Amino acid sequence: MSYSVGQVAGFAGFAGVTVRALHHYDEIGLLVPGGRSHAGHRRYSDADLDRLQQILFYRELGFPLDEVAVLLDDPDADPRAHLRRQHELLTARIEKLQRMAEAVEHAMEARRMGINLTPQERFEVFGDKDPEQYAEETEARWGDTEAYAESQRRAARYTKEDWKRLQAEADDWSERYAALVDAGADPAGEPAMDLAEAHRQHISTWFYECAYAMHRCLGEMYVADERFKSFYDSVRPGLAEHLRAAIDANAARHGTPADQALRPCR
Repeated sequence: MSYSVGQVAGFAGFAGVTVRALHHYDEIGLLVPGGRSHAGHRRYSDADLDRLQQILFYRELGFPLDEVAVLLDDPDADPRAHLRRQHELLTARIEKLQRMAEAVEHAMEARRMGINLTPQERFEVFGDKDPEQYAEETEARWGDTEAYAESQRRAARYTKEDWKRLQAEADDWSERYAALVDAGADPAGEPAMDLAEAHRQHISTWFYECAYAMHRCLGEMYVADERFKSFYDSVRPGLAEHLRAAIDANAARHGTPADQALRPCR
């Protein structure tokens, strides 16, 4: 069997081999067709196609064409040696690409969460807390809500300085609420309700518009979910329950009945 330039280009077109490329390979002696037609047109044999396959392997691995020619024309090399070498090179490349893919996945996850920071910057902002720890669960629970979409849109624009301001506000609020709990303040009193309102406004400012009904829903979650409860209670024992009661009182103060909180809860 022999094949025309057009046929070979059709076989190898998926790898970017064109008629022009085959002409070039012939001109530089990299792939000289084994025959010619009566009209002088190039005709490629099965052996030529095998050589083309070797060329494509090495080209895909980044070898310059002149080096490929040297490798293929080595009289001491046999086809099996070429295949072993290519297998080793491809395996190494696959491992490298897998590592690169993992790095890209981490970067994608960070961008999806809006945490577009270097490792050092992330430590500066969040310390030993991982802002992506519950990313998959968060998306699974609320990924189809407008609040989630809005939080992603906003967070994607934040710089390191934005995250530092956000964290500083959260830390300041925690200190003030801890002092309020230490003082034995009534969660239905003005100071507690004012801090509950500050908590709601912090969410609305930085993440999504948090209506009073939604805020009540969050308050329930802070008590029902052990992870949230542990987080708030680590600031001061009993803070989660106290905050939930303050959120309820603040919502009622602004005319949001308790039964409205059930609608946005998921």
